[in-house]
Amino acid sequence: MEEGSKAQLPPPLHTEAMDQLPPVLMDQDEGREAAETMEEEEAAAADISDAADPMDDGEAAGDSAAAAEPMEDDAPTSSPTPSAPSATAAVDDSTIARKRRRRKKQFPGMIPTAGVRVLRGSSSSSSHTAAHLSGVPRRRGRPPTSSSLRLARELDSEALIALAAGFPADSLSEDEIVAAVLPRIGGAEQSNYLVVRNHIVALWRSNPLSPVAANAALASIRAEHAPLVAAAHSFLSEHAYINFGLAPAVLSLPPQPPPSSPPPSVLIVGAGLAGLAAARHLIALGFKVAVIEGRLRPGGRVFTKTMRSSAVEYPDTVAAADLGGSVLTGINGNPLGVIARQLGFPLHKVRDKCPLYLPDGRPVDPDMDARVEAAFNQLLDKVCQLRQVIADGVPHGVDLSLGMALEAFRAAHGVAAEHEERMLLDWHLANLEYANAAPLADLSMAFWDQDDPYEMGGDHCFIPGGNSQFVRAFSDGIPVFYGQNVKRIRYGRDGVMVHTDKQAFCGDMVLCTVPLGVLKKGDIKFVPELPAQKKEAIQRLGFGLLNKVVMLFPYDFWDGRIDTFGHLTEDSRQRGEFFLFYSYSSVSGGPLLIALVAGESAVKFEQASPMENVEKVLETLRKIFSPKGIEVPNPLQAICTRWGTDRFTYGSYSYVAIGASGDDYDILAESVHDRVFFAGEATNRRYPATMHGALLSGYREAANILRAARRRAKNVYSPEKMDINVDVKVGVNGELKDTVRDSCIDLDDLFRSPDAAFGGFSALHDPSTSEPDSVSLLRVGIGARKLGAGSLFLYGLIMRKHVAVLAAIEGDEQRLSIMYRDFGTKLVGLDSLGDAGESLISRIKAARK
Repeated sequence: MEEGSKAQLPPPLHTEAMDQLPPVLMDQDEGREAAETMEEEEAAAADISDAADPMDDGEAAGDSAAAAEPMEDDAPTSSPTPSAPSATAAVDDSTIARKRRRRKKQFPGMIPTAGVRVLRGSSSSSSHTAAHLSGVPRRRGRPPTSSSLRLARELDSEALIALAAGFPADSLSEDEIVAAVLPRIGGAEQSNYLVVRNHIVALWRSNPLSPVAANAALASIRAEHAPLVAAAHSFLSEHAYINFGLAPAVLSLPPQPPPSSPPPSVLIVGAGLAGLAAARHLIALGFKVAVIEGRLRPGGRVFTKTMRSSAVEYPDTVAAADLGGSVLTGINGNPLGVIARQLGFPLHKVRDKCPLYLPDGRPVDPDMDARVEAAFNQLLDKVCQLRQVIADGVPHGVDLSLGMALEAFRAAHGVAAEHEERMLLDWHLANLEYANAAPLADLSMAFWDQDDPYEMGGDHCFIPGGNSQFVRAFSDGIPVFYGQNVKRIRYGRDGVMVHTDKQAFCGDMVLCTVPLGVLKKGDIKFVPELPAQKKEAIQRLGFGLLNKVVMLFPYDFWDGRIDTFGHLTEDSRQRGEFFLFYSYSSVSGGPLLIALVAGESAVKFEQASPMENVEKVLETLRKIFSPKGIEVPNPLQAICTRWGTDRFTYGSYSYVAIGASGDDYDILAESVHDRVFFAGEATNRRYPATMHGALLSGYREAANILRAARRRAKNVYSPEKMDINVDVKVGVNGELKDTVRDSCIDLDDLFRSPDAAFGGFSALHDPSTSEPDSVSLLRVGIGARKLGAGSLFLYGLIMRKHVAVLAAIEGDEQRLSIMYRDFGTKLVGLDSLGDAGESLISRIKAARK
């Protein structure tokens, strides 16, 4: 079908017979794994084996290990899954910590009651009467009974489980506020809702093999609180906090009634974890879905390559290698851990031991290792202190390079003055570059670690057999159109069209899950153009690079009892070259070793030939093991990833570049006119650069699409209110031309010139009247951050005369108190203002045009 022709959700290609699709050469896959780091990279791979296979560039087959082998058709086949010990739930940190800094998640204390607990947002709320869900009054002046202490412990445990799942300990999440789970924020009803919500989450996590029904939670809660149970259960189900995944009982649940008739259709661009998770959840929510994928396989940056020996001496040597995302970074609360349990996948804990070796093969002195690591962490502490001083003292903030700041403190304090100490410090710096997929010179000093407070706790784990097992399970039964390279996404008041190099797809909404690197490259044209704020965020955020050399050997010569070992380099400029090795012998089914290439070295790596890179790795290994009398054999097969030149990724995973902040992840996640939505690890502020971050972003956008569809079904956005249109005209040569008419006024633009502004408050009055009792739109900034970062805004409808009263009061806290207590105004998300709010906004926009 030609690009200009339409296809109304045509029948999908057969998703199981991937082995029969024509292969493409190895240059589109993914690479990455860390003992406490992220998990999503990508790679284009050049295969190197002893077999005389033809190379992509026509090099002679006689070069023993320089052939490019098809990758794309290999993914859907089964990978060997050797048994491995299950990981424990310990919360110790790996010695190869992601960023060598961890912030403990704060969990405020909770007040035990004789009945069911009430979580308190502040100590002042303890003076108010609690509405206990069990109806048992609080005993005053008596020691708590054993049953009440037991109940208190249970509720503490449930709150911790909800915290691990990503909820605040004692308040509503932003998504809950936007979804308007309660008619009013705060008070006893919110406290009781939080207990109910935590209880339902804990029920689900205790047994994710069986869905949790709303009546199951009611079994331990009084009937009068059934509305709270219904609200919490509905929110948790629609946002995939419960009843998600791939357990047979979950898959057998009937889909929800669609939000409108006929069911809305959603086009999903990209069949990675984000796209597949969104597709499966949207189907469960009653939508029609089609996934459009450029590769000939699903998974995106998660790809497991089955490596096989062609040597007659070792005919049965096989291993499953993750060329992309490979490590579950923290198992506590991780949804992929839940899904692994549902599918019966064993987990292999990444063991802590990681010996380091000098360039000549000598082991690093343990005392020097401990001393330099402590100095490295102190340097990071100095950087944190510096940025706090800048945040407190500079009005609009300033950002610097993390690498520049670290080097300045290192030189000032004389850290690692000796050559061996400097090599060891370089290794820690390379590990930091690996964690962020970027040279330290490119990282924001202010916000490089903005996601640290949200990191999943617990062990870091491998999945024996590789992570493509997740991909195959997720893609089973999902309509995916492979080999469709998306060129343009058009959207307007009548729906969306996705144009590929082969045909065009029509739908009501589109979810774009392509990597940030593709958005930066501009390979997909959006018509109309994306909002300026989103385009700027795309450019500000960084998209880095990590590469791997994956080698299948005849046997394990390196001691399979360890999972990692490190190598130091003489030259600081090459510190990221093969600095860390991962042993996959215990999880891949064969003697597999992977060398990582990070920082500047990852870029230079792609400029060298695969043969040259493999020879360098072997030379490094021989320097380490030859002094021990251990011979390093030639690999049976080797693969060099090339994620930077992969046209489906242009890199590995996102990072916070100089001048960017966590806000840019949020901006990238914002939808455009409830037609174009975005998911992927680079849209997840809390969990960027991880497999579970991509998965959760897909679930998040499925819920957002449901909310948008419901609004449209209620005619909140009628054609008259969608002030955006796209005309399609045929040019003289028959090509399609887009003429954009965009008269939409953004709400942020309106609030740049408010009718009233004081403190964190601003207001827009109804332009159709000047009556003091007329309604105004109030906006309040919550939790403003420093260094130029934005705020979370909540909105409310308030009388004009009350705006004048609030303006005369000193201090935002006092204003909020008066507003709640005296005026009864509640603050909600923009999407929860109702018809009255939408009507007021329309009048304001019309008057400002």
